Amino acid sequence: MVRQAMEDFGTVKIVTPSELDPDGLVLTVAVIGAPTVISEKVPAGPEFTGVVNALASYLGKKPVAIMPIEVGGMNTLIPLAVAAELGLPVIDADSMRRAFPQIEMTVFTLAGIPASPMSVADEKGNVMVFETTDNQMAEKLARSAVMQLGLANGISCYSMTVRQVAEAGIQGSMSYCVELGKRLMAVQRGEAGSFDEFLKFAEAKIYFSGKIIDLDRRTTDGFAKGTVVIEHMTDPNRTMHVEIQNELLIATEDGKPIITTPDLICILDYENAQPITTETLAYGQRVNVIGLPCAPEWHQPGMLDLVGPKAFGYDMPYVKMGGAN
Repeated sequence: MVRQAMEDFGTVKIVTPSELDPDGLVLTVAVIGAPTVISEKVPAGPEFTGVVNALASYLGKKPVAIMPIEVGGMNTLIPLAVAAELGLPVIDADSMRRAFPQIEMTVFTLAGIPASPMSVADEKGNVMVFETTDNQMAEKLARSAVMQLGLANGISCYSMTVRQVAEAGIQGSMSYCVELGKRLMAVQRGEAGSFDEFLKFAEAKIYFSGKIIDLDRRTTDGFAKGTVVIEHMTDPNRTMHVEIQNELLIATEDGKPIITTPDLICILDYENAQPITTETLAYGQRVNVIGLPCAPEWHQPGMLDLVGPKAFGYDMPYVKMGGAN
């Protein structure tokens, strides 16, 4: 999608907030739904420019830039495709420096920035724009809408000024993804010392290596939910359970929390270091389970209520990774 958009419309400039008018309008764009559905029903594209244009029309202003709401999976790339088509730059920032399954789970919520007005669209041309009383209600209404629209839809929310992005956003997220990707590709090429360099850059740690021996994954209430069970590579008496809600949220061993949200859990193929997403997990895969600290911007009052384990219904404490600030 991104390659085709750039071939058709030209390349996209990545900018910092300091390069733009502080009062200019910034719009986000993302895919919303369930990863298990999105992987089978690949979004067609018109819904993404559709939600941006609909929200801009509702606000009566033209955006000066597009911003990813999260840098996770397709939602890192979709803003680039939309920006190419609209002839706009992309701001090097986001609201999570990871992915979370619910709309309100952003540092913008912690900063008091509303998610609405927001727009949702499908590939058939159905578009809706609505306002809500708070960001939790925005999630509820959007989730209800996408359950009717096919669970693979476009969304634009958290419209704000460039100044607000500079004050409340997580800066440098796109650049971080590029650098992380370069280091991971070096691992995949088998370059000497590259895995250690990758882990050092990400402040990450391998917590478990093993084989997937059980996988329960289902689409419920608009989310892909489930549990993956991994047996240790050399000690069959050790198992790790990883809990899923669109994203990998909690990793436990013998019932003890090892990695917990908002810190990141990433699963890589043991042989070739290819990332394995929730929808591509499969029985028998040999994997490394890696933990990365969340962005420092998350560590502020209200974090655990919004994105800690209990926010997802897990009765356990947040286990802060070494290296998180």
